[in-house]
Amino acid sequence: MGQFSSRLRPPGAPPRVHFTVDEGPPRYSSHTFDGRRHGDPPTITVSEIDANSLSERRGSRMELRRASFYSTMDLTPQLEHYASSLPRQQVRSRPSLEALRKAYEDGELGIETASAQVDMDSLPPPDVENPDDSNETAPVRFGWIVGVMVRCMLNIWGVIMFLRLSWITSQAGILLTWLIILMSSVVTTVTALSVSAIATNGRVISGGTYFMISRSLGPEIGGPIGVVFSFANALACALNTVGFAEVVRDLLKDFDAQMVDDINDVRIIGVVTVSVLLLISLAGMEWESKAQIMFFIVLLVSFSNYIVGTFMPSPKHKQAVGVFSYQTDIFVTNLTPDWRGPEGNFFQMFAIFFPSATGILSGVNICGDLRDPMSAIPKGTLMAILLTTLSYLIIAVTSAACTVRDASGNLTDFITGNSTDGCVGLACNYGWNFTECIQSQSCEYGLANTSKLLGQLSGFYYLITAGVFAASLSSALGFLVSAPKVFQCLCKDNLYPYIGVFAKGYGKNKEPLRAYILCFVISIAFILIAELNTIAALISNFFLCSYGLINFSCFHASITNSPGWRPAFHYYSKWTALFGAVISIVLMFLFTWWAALVTFGIIFFLFGYVNYNKPKVNWGSSFQAGTYNMALSYSVSLSGVEDHVKNFRPQCLVLTGPPNQRPALVDFVGLFTKQISLMICGDIVMEQDKKNRAPNTADWLVKWMNRRKVRSFYTPFNSDSLRAGASYLLQASGLGKLKPNTLVLGFKSNWRESSPETIDDYINTIYDTFDSNYCLCILRMMDGQDVLDQFDSEVNSGFEPDETPENEDQQSPERDSEDDVSDGGSNDQVKTLFQNDQGKKTIDVYWIADDGGLTLLVPYLLTRRKRWRRSKVRVFIVGDQQNMVDGRSEMLALLKRFRLDFNDVIVMTDSEKRPQPKNLNRFVESVAPFRLNDEQQDSVSLHELRQNYPWKISDKEFEAFKQKSERKVRLNEIIRKNSQHAALVLVSLPVPQSDCPSALYMAWLDALTCGLHCPTVLIRGNQQNVLTFYCQ
Repeated sequence: MGQFSSRLRPPGAPPRVHFTVDEGPPRYSSHTFDGRRHGDPPTITVSEIDANSLSERRGSRMELRRASFYSTMDLTPQLEHYASSLPRQQVRSRPSLEALRKAYEDGELGIETASAQVDMDSLPPPDVENPDDSNETAPVRFGWIVGVMVRCMLNIWGVIMFLRLSWITSQAGILLTWLIILMSSVVTTVTALSVSAIATNGRVISGGTYFMISRSLGPEIGGPIGVVFSFANALACALNTVGFAEVVRDLLKDFDAQMVDDINDVRIIGVVTVSVLLLISLAGMEWESKAQIMFFIVLLVSFSNYIVGTFMPSPKHKQAVGVFSYQTDIFVTNLTPDWRGPEGNFFQMFAIFFPSATGILSGVNICGDLRDPMSAIPKGTLMAILLTTLSYLIIAVTSAACTVRDASGNLTDFITGNSTDGCVGLACNYGWNFTECIQSQSCEYGLANTSKLLGQLSGFYYLITAGVFAASLSSALGFLVSAPKVFQCLCKDNLYPYIGVFAKGYGKNKEPLRAYILCFVISIAFILIAELNTIAALISNFFLCSYGLINFSCFHASITNSPGWRPAFHYYSKWTALFGAVISIVLMFLFTWWAALVTFGIIFFLFGYVNYNKPKVNWGSSFQAGTYNMALSYSVSLSGVEDHVKNFRPQCLVLTGPPNQRPALVDFVGLFTKQISLMICGDIVMEQDKKNRAPNTADWLVKWMNRRKVRSFYTPFNSDSLRAGASYLLQASGLGKLKPNTLVLGFKSNWRESSPETIDDYINTIYDTFDSNYCLCILRMMDGQDVLDQFDSEVNSGFEPDETPENEDQQSPERDSEDDVSDGGSNDQVKTLFQNDQGKKTIDVYWIADDGGLTLLVPYLLTRRKRWRRSKVRVFIVGDQQNMVDGRSEMLALLKRFRLDFNDVIVMTDSEKRPQPKNLNRFVESVAPFRLNDEQQDSVSLHELRQNYPWKISDKEFEAFKQKSERKVRLNEIIRKNSQHAALVLVSLPVPQSDCPSALYMAWLDALTCGLHCPTVLIRGNQQNVLTFYCQ
């Protein structure tokens, strides 16, 4: 390390790099390079900059950016470089590799420093939100106690604790009630562990449960859960409001102040209550938090009042309602269950109690309002579960140890004498005879009959009433706040139509006022049901479904071993998360099976919509990691499997150039490879075209193929020539056994106007394919394949257009990419012949040479597609007149053994005839510009010609291949005669000899396919079997 010299600075102050220019990056001082030995490291002058002056210079908006030792542009690690995912965040970016390389290449420190100065000063400060909001008051942020623990405890302590827990204990007994409480706690604790792991694996911005599930499992799962969980919170608000309304109604009845009747009084009070809670919510999170703290204090006082009351002696009026303080025999009797009524079973009690444990996500749901969500959520949630579980256990055992199950409430039932003959019930031991109401089942008091038991047990009755008010109102308020915030986040993601209106936020905390109104309407609708137990059973299913998916999210993220799964909370296990997911789903069906089916029906419907709609989001979900793992695992496993002819698939490398310029070639190969085999669109980019390509060209070409529903990879490759690029792609493309075995080219229809070098490059690519033992297909369309006149795009010189575009002033690829990406429609999709329904047209196969069967396999795969299914395949073979019948029979037998439903075999008996003179003359004229005409030259000029034009065809070569040339012309005549109305023609591609000139071979390919009005495919296998009639 170099030496550092520093000026005097206050003790404890950190050193700062001295800037020679205001606000510029650090520079080396001139004296640093003078007077030091060769090889000594440079000395960097370090000075102290006063913090106040720095704040004045930067306006408190930008902190000092420190450069590394390598370069003044090469910065040390900065937090803001990794904050790109934050909303409304203007993010600094580190210099690109290109910028760093240019800085090194410049070699001048001043230029480098100036570049760094511009880069630094042009960047906004970290952690600064929208500048428009800079003058607004900072939003309210909460710590782990007030923001999570208190909020969770208030939501967990609901009306069930005060109004139903004692009744559940009377039905299930102390032991089974404890089991219900502990089982609920196990589910919620495991879920809390999973929530803590997910919440600490990155910053949770807002949206709580929905945000975590959607970012973990993707929008397909997150979207449905966001809807269901928001709805469940709205139902929970209605549940607690109805509980509050029941207490108020009973209180009014005690004072003879009933308004209408029992049911309608609950409805009226519930609607008024939820309206008041809505006003508190609309006032903002600060007011809502103050209200919650007040409720929490009231609940603590109420709970303390209850505990003290259980130890107080029971006066006569309390004994009349079945309260006898702590008694051993009452405790022992109430240990066991006493099921009563149609709801008298364990799982029904479980279903009714479980909503009282469902407030554990209240802190998560407002994670956007927490100061430090990663720390607050684990501590607050787990502490809340522990404290509330203890309170439930205490209430269950204390209430059941002090109260008999049945009591009349009549003071006249007191036994004055010592005789207890005919007395029924445990109260007989304490001088009370409740036999009459027990036998008639008309008891109104006791553990099994009243919801006011906690008030009767407490020291002061109305403090319990206040506790009920606080528990129900705090829970209702918490759920009323949670539901809109979750729903707002869902609406912002725009996964479903017509809900974007609820995404708008208001004020410094971006409160979802419109979502508040929606939640208010839903709550009122369920308040009108006015039946507490019915609502509780529905909520249990919704919350259990959410818990199950949260646990599954944690399990799936853990099991995929993604490097991005690095939760700061380590006290979880993927197996406990899986257990939590399974037990949640099982409990859904054990509670209310029909509600579970309805819940899953809603989930699957919403899942299907999102999966079909394919939202354009990328959240790095664990399903993406899982897909990668499966693909990698299967690819590695496949590498150990030996090739077998029955499993042969034409895995195609298609030299399309930019795929949107040759849609016909893409569609043709996609027909017989989609969901069957591998397809790679290779784009060989010449050096002169590389600079004109936009950086995101590959991305928008992949999106173009996705919109066209083509299942293909896209692989660009920079090369000096088509031949070199194709050769490298053939060798390097693919992975393991998933690599191409077939090269597909477009026909070079402008070969006559092309330079000899490009023809030689094209033909040598074919030669290299054969030499590499690859199969080959060449597609020729009647009007060519380039669609550059429809697409204003750059021309790839590796794939020259058939005709020169008239519009030279072409649009840049940047604008193309913007149009492609922004427009989800199909205005950039040209329909080709291969996308049309072919009806009953024929597919004519000219199987001239036995190539292993690829010439037959491709048309068979085509006929498996819907649009080509009715097409009839005709097979043409070479034969003579004498053996025509035998040849046809042998071919039919072979096709039958191959299990190919090709029944139309035609024997070409006239293939040996000479071609018509006009056709032969046309062929000779086509190769005339490429002939050397060496017999007309003297020896001196001939030698010069051969040196200057090595690609030309000598007279000797032309004569040597004359018979083969005539056969190509004759075969073309037969094809034109028989296949003018065919949908597709496939012809065996001739394999050239090594001494065949490239121009002559190009003329052969042209002669074979010219004059046809349908697509023509020149196809050749690699002489290895791809069809077999054996089963092993």
